[in-house]
Formats: sequence, C-alpha cells, structure tokens
Amino acid sequence: MKALVLPEIEAYAEAHSAAESEVCRALREETYRSMELPQMVVGPLEGAFLKMMVHLVNARRILEVGMFTGYSALSMAEALPEDGRVVTCEIDPIPAALAARYFAQSPHGRKIEIKMGPARETIRAMRDLFDLIFIDADKVNYIHYYERSLDLIAPGGVIVIDNVLWSGDVVLPSAPDRSTAVIQELNDKIAGDGRVTSVLVTLRDGIFVVKKLPNRNAQSGPGWKK
Repeated sequence: MKALVLPEIEAYAEAHSAAESEVCRALREETYRSMELPQMVVGPLEGAFLKMMVHLVNARRILEVGMFTGYSALSMAEALPEDGRVVTCEIDPIPAALAARYFAQSPHGRKIEIKMGPARETIRAMRDLFDLIFIDADKVNYIHYYERSLDLIAPGGVIVIDNVLWSGDVVLPSAPDRSTAVIQELNDKIAGDGRVTSVLVTLRDGIFVVKKLPNRNAQSGPGWKK
C-alpha cells in the first residue's frame, strides 16, 4: 500500500488523536511481526477514526466485513457501551486465531462475535440491522457488500468502506487489475447514488463514509430494537 499522505503528517495526526489501547498496540505489533501483508491492519489513526464513528452514531450493533487480525473490531468494541456488539466476518483461520487470542485479553473482547466463512454468504443470511457497518474485505466483492449493507444499515446508521483510493490507482484511466476496476466502479456508484449522502475521506488508503437517506416508507428490519 503506497503512502498517500506524508509520513510526518500522518504521525502528527496520530499524535493528536485518541491513543490506541495497550491491547491494540500489542496486537498491531504482533501482526507486523508474524503476518503476511501486515499493512492490512488499519492502525492507530484509522482505529481512532472508527471509534469516533461509533460515538457519533451512538452505535450498539456493528457489522464488520473483513476482520484480519482484529485490530479494527477491537478498536470499535472499546467504544461500544457494555451491551454493544460487534459481529465480524473472516475467512482465514490464521489471522482469526490471532484476533481471538487478543480479544480474550481485553475486557471488550466479549462484545465481539467472529463469523467464519465467506463474508458474502455470511451477510446474505443476516436479518438484524446494524448502526455501523465497516467494509474492509476482498475488493472484488465490494459492490455486493455495499448493496447488502444498504439493506442491513439501521435508520441513522453509517457505512464505512476502507481502501477506496487503493494506493492511488483509482485515478488511473485504465485499471491494472480487477480489484482496482471494482473499486473505481464502486466509487462512481456511490457518488451517483441517490439513496445516500457520502464523503470520500483521504485518510490512509481512502475511506468512504456513507449514510443512507431517510425513506419514510421503510420499516425497521426484523429483530431490530433501538
């Protein structure tokens, strides 16, 4: 992942944002020591951003599509009330095992439920609604995750989508690979989607923040209690 922001600016922003917990720090450091593609972990600044989103929407139920080693799930769980819940999807048992070990070390880990298997199938079967949905999984399925998230987001909730600048490759006139092409298609889709209001934030590798516009005829989904 190419750095899109000068490292000294990123460090300054991180130093002036909410600090990561000791458990998150240890998890991040072990991820970099032991995992392939450790840069997939969101890191302290984006972790602080996700925590702020939890607070801003007063979230109680969170869906995460793509867990990796659990840094983002744990960051969001730390911002939830005691009765809050993070449901997180992961397909790879190796990073999931590392995540579970660190969840067990945190008092907030009990708020997290890991769903193993292909995320597309997992979220297709879901019926409850969520206050916050964070999408950070395989890029070729991003449009499917976005469309399903519009079904699963609660009134007033927010969808956050990671890696939407894709190391800057989204500005290339011809996509070099399928992942880039799908992210370009998704970004164009969201920008022109009359169902939502959105902002693409140039934080880290790009984050789309999407809020579904009110539909006065919509009903809350089954099982949802606010």
